[in-house]
Amino acid sequence: MEKENRCRTFSFQLKLLLEIDEIQKYPFKKLVIEKELTEQEYEETLNLLQTLTHTYERDAESGLIDHSALLLHYAGMLCYKLPVEETLYALDKEGLYPALTQKLINILQK
Repeated sequence: MEKENRCRTFSFQLKLLLEIDEIQKYPFKKLVIEKELTEQEYEETLNLLQTLTHTYERDAESGLIDHSALLLHYAGMLCYKLPVEETLYALDKEGLYPALTQKLINILQK
């Protein structure tokens, strides 16, 4: 019973923290919390973004112009708990992987 009460208290406290204005500066982290990602899912998401960033940089150096395959890879491999577009905009707003997120947003908006 005590464990259940601690979980409820923690959940309540977390909801309060999510309402603090400062959290608006970190929309991706807020989304991770709201969607209840595990630490492993969070790490896998960051690894995906790192891999896509390397691929984007390599392809751009090679002169590749069409990067739409990156968007498909991102959408297909992103954690199922995270909405594709909302996550992309949150990453961009937080300044994470800026070159990649800007490119993917541009592709989305076409």
